[in-house]
This record gives sequence, C-alpha cells and structure tokens, in this order.
Amino acid sequence: MTEVRALRDLPWNWGSTDGIEREDDGTQRRLAARAVESTAAPEALFLWLCQLRRAPYSYDWLDNLGRRSPRIPDPSLTVLRTGQRVMTIFTLIGFEPNRSLTIRMRPGWPTRTFGSITVRYAIVPADSDRTVLRGDLRMPPIGSGLGRPRRYLLAWGDLLMMRKQLRTLRMLAEQTPAPACASGAPNDGGR
Repeated sequence: MTEVRALRDLPWNWGSTDGIEREDDGTQRRLAARAVESTAAPEALFLWLCQLRRAPYSYDWLDNLGRRSPRIPDPSLTVLRTGQRVMTIFTLIGFEPNRSLTIRMRPGWPTRTFGSITVRYAIVPADSDRTVLRGDLRMPPIGSGLGRPRRYLLAWGDLLMMRKQLRTLRMLAEQTPAPACASGAPNDGGR
C-alpha cells in the first residue's frame, strides 16, 4: 500500500515521509518535496549543501556542462551571505547554519524558462543516528494556458535531477570525516 501511495504522489513527493510542507501565507503555489535519509552529521550535510555554490551535484553532463562536480569540499563556501549565486541560476535568499539553505531562481532567462522557483534545503534530525536531507520546492502558477502541464513536466524533470543531487550530497557527506566539517568562519544565518 505504501508503494502505491508513493507512486501516486509522484512527481510532487519523493522520499519524504512527512509529505509536502504547506505554505503559511495562503499563496497559491504548488509544492514539491524530495528527501533522503542519511547517517552523516548535520555539519557534513551542510558543508556539502554549501558546495552547491560552485556546482549542482546532479547529472553533470546535463546541468554542469559536462564538468564533474568537485568531490573535495571547500570549507570557505560555508561563509554565506544572502545574494550569493548558487548553482548558476539561483540566488541565496536565506540560511540557518547547519540546518538549511533557501535559494530562489535568478531573474532573467532562468525565471522565464522555469518560473520563479524557490527551493529550501533542510537538514532534519530523524533520530540519534540519522538525519533527513529535504528539498522543498515552491512553484508559483505559470500564467499561460499551458501553465499546468508545463509545471507538471517541470516537476518530473526536477524530480529526476534533485533525486540524483540529494543522493550525491548524502554520499559525499557520509564520506566526510568530522574535522573537515568544521568551519572557523562566523556565519550570521543570513541576517
């Protein structure tokens, strides 16, 4: 029965046992949730989330022009400020150190192509040994008559890309020794 429900929820929900986070402000947005469980420390997961500033960690042949996303983390990328570029087509709009990153599609061609998408990556404790790395997407309605089918196709494309991305970030974080997670740089949480 669980497998049937999981298939029925596609492409809007994948891997998330909590389902889709709901909007607080009542806006009409379609939400999509993706998640993977991990045994990595939250600090290691956050270190790797911060690496999204330099590469997408998904299907590199498609979304990184064939260049492989780096497999050695750069701790300096954990020094965050709102407005920084993330994965080329996003801007960092908020963060909580070792807990979450929130990014929004950059204005211009990315927004014209995909819509004004906001993604919140969150590291959520599951129990004493596991965490959940979530990616929640907020997609506003697309104004044209083809808006619904376009958004549905976008959700399928994102599902494939983010599934690969979250699994890659999990694998890299689980291979990262604890001392490499520490960043000596102050971080103000985007405030």
